[in-house]
Amino acid sequence: MPGTRCGSDGEHELQERHGTQGRAERFYADQVVDRLNETMIEFIGRMDMAFIATADKHGECDNSFRAGPPGFLHVIDDRTVAYPEYRGNGVMASLGNILENPHVGILLIDFVRDLIGLHINGSARIVEDETLRRTVPDLPSNVKGRTAELWVVVDVEEAYIHCRKHIPHLVPAEREQREWGTDNVRAKGGDYFGVKAQARAELADLPESAPVLA
Repeated sequence: MPGTRCGSDGEHELQERHGTQGRAERFYADQVVDRLNETMIEFIGRMDMAFIATADKHGECDNSFRAGPPGFLHVIDDRTVAYPEYRGNGVMASLGNILENPHVGILLIDFVRDLIGLHINGSARIVEDETLRRTVPDLPSNVKGRTAELWVVVDVEEAYIHCRKHIPHLVPAEREQREWGTDNVRAKGGDYFGVKAQARAELADLPESAPVLA
């Protein structure tokens, strides 16, 4: 990006320590841009999943998965993208982090056709659906009966390639029916990892005199 030094201080320290400055500088010059080009916009328009990285004000990180029909990550313009937030488990971990720390990292990967990825880093804000539609009327309306209450709008600061070297080639399965927006525990995956059952078992093993924390 002309006039702007790419990368963090930590990146540059490690590049110097391990002698990779030349390779890194070539990558920054050849692949990192501060806006989306036409190929990137086309790529985003056919992606149906994304990984969203956030961190709170202390730097504690979280990574979340988002998915929808191709183009659910909506390109508003070459410097702005937005993705919808639907009903979930009520924790709102990613949104909570964004309230404290607006920096986000988005990774989109094409596992099927081109085996390539796209990083988008930027500054995010949370916008009500009705408010965003007043300025972006072509937002997707709803997905399988679900209507977004909120959108995360990201101002693009960096966009760059994720190389294909270790991206596996996947074959899409036939789409199964999902209960979108459901509160049915089984439909949502239930206690797949056994955490709830483990907690109950541990509670049952406590001696009767042991205190129980609410």
